[in-house]
Amino acid sequence: MADLTQNPSRNWGTLLSALKTPWAAIVVILSLVAMLDPANLQGTISFAGAALLSTGRYILFAVFLLAYLKATGAEVLVAKAFEGRQTRMILFAALFGGLAPFCSCEVIPFIAGLLALGAPLPAVMAFWLSSPLIDPPTLLITAGALGWPFAIGKAAFAVGLGLFGGFLLRALMSGGAFQNPLKKEEKKGCGSCCSAPKMEGKPVWAFWKEAERRVKFRQEFGSNALFLLKWLALAYVLEALLVTYVPADVIATVVGGDGVLPIVTAAFVGMPAYLNSYVAPPLLAGLMEQGMSAGAAMSFMIAGSVSSIPAMAAVWSLVKPQVFATYLALGISGAILSGILFQLI
Repeated sequence: MADLTQNPSRNWGTLLSALKTPWAAIVVILSLVAMLDPANLQGTISFAGAALLSTGRYILFAVFLLAYLKATGAEVLVAKAFEGRQTRMILFAALFGGLAPFCSCEVIPFIAGLLALGAPLPAVMAFWLSSPLIDPPTLLITAGALGWPFAIGKAAFAVGLGLFGGFLLRALMSGGAFQNPLKKEEKKGCGSCCSAPKMEGKPVWAFWKEAERRVKFRQEFGSNALFLLKWLALAYVLEALLVTYVPADVIATVVGGDGVLPIVTAAFVGMPAYLNSYVAPPLLAGLMEQGMSAGAAMSFMIAGSVSSIPAMAAVWSLVKPQVFATYLALGISGAILSGILFQLI
């Protein structure tokens, strides 16, 4: 039998990694509720369980769709958006940014590959801005938590922000800005969570005819189902706490009402307080129940997505600081404009 005491540092590392998981967070939260407010424990679990079940059909379809796209190799279609005239590239890059079946860190090697192949920076920026905002699973989870109008609105604003950033960067570059936007030494990857997506070949839509692709489908289905389940379970537990313990008048005072100030406030709060794209919709649903305006919720979600650590790491690792600053400025201004437009609609 193996001696597990031979490498105590490795054992402690494994333990610490386990404690950082959403499952551990759920156990800790519910344990605290049981100790500090035992009368509310059952209500918290019931609230989170009912919310998770109501979103179940969206989760199942999202997992199936993502596994299907991965098994078929559909991500190669995204690379084709960066072919042809630059105007066409920006249009398709912004559109495909919201449809690409990439995990957040896959964007980094994908973008690195595009830049290495000489793809123009405005088209790459259009993809960069729209990709963190929406993808098929996020669209469905957002619809389940906040309704289809909100989900479709976010998807439209994602494409709009990509177009806005891409064409603005093109105009700035035509005026002489960002002539040498890339760092001399580019980082090759994003850590251990994802491998670089394929950029050539053709999708095989009838993937079940190939054994390797069937295995890929099963692996993606299982891993993504577990990923969504654990994060959404945590999200709904946090929403239950939010609705129960945070006074509605506090939320309404800070980000409630129909003015521009709550929308601006939500954008600047949302950018540093980035939330996982699957956690944010349930929490925003709770905030809106407490008095948060729809425009502020949209502004908060878009600003938080643009400022996600993988998205910012992608920009910082590949381009110079002035391009990084432009990315953040486009993200915050786009979030505010999106919130104002959504509030008016």
